[in-house]
Amino acid sequence: MQSRLALMAVCLIGATGTGALARDVVPFESGLSAGTVVIRTAERRLYYVRGDGTALRYRIAVGRPGKQWFGEARIDGKYVKPAWAPPAEVKRDNPRLPDVIPGGASNNPMGVRALTLDRDEYAIHGTNRPDSIGTFASYGSIRMLNADILDLYEQVAVGTRVVVER
Repeated sequence: MQSRLALMAVCLIGATGTGALARDVVPFESGLSAGTVVIRTAERRLYYVRGDGTALRYRIAVGRPGKQWFGEARIDGKYVKPAWAPPAEVKRDNPRLPDVIPGGASNNPMGVRALTLDRDEYAIHGTNRPDSIGTFASYGSIRMLNADILDLYEQVAVGTRVVVER
């Protein structure tokens, strides 16, 4: 009975999208090396290639039309509770934003972890807006649920290859 209740709770958490069940192990034949991160913008999904014909699949938010980018990058930094300084384009569109939002602040859009990329001012990061996951919401960065960025953060290293596809 107790395990049945626990299973029901897990199913409810997964159904709401607020728990850690936003990721799945799925078949994934790509020819890419284990450890590669693949972002499929049209699907609004991030895949972490496992090398056994599967990948971890996460729901994400991606750049709005006109704010998206495609190609390759590498993770060049890993940050815990990162502060956020709005890029010039974001600041121009939202001049009332502060110059820096401290890490851990409830209004910090970076969430609990960030993986910065060696391409412009982009990152894969958590979010303070979980309702944006599954949408076209950002200026080009990749948003994940905080539970999911915690999971991915532990698996990747600086230098990890990131491939962004349409």
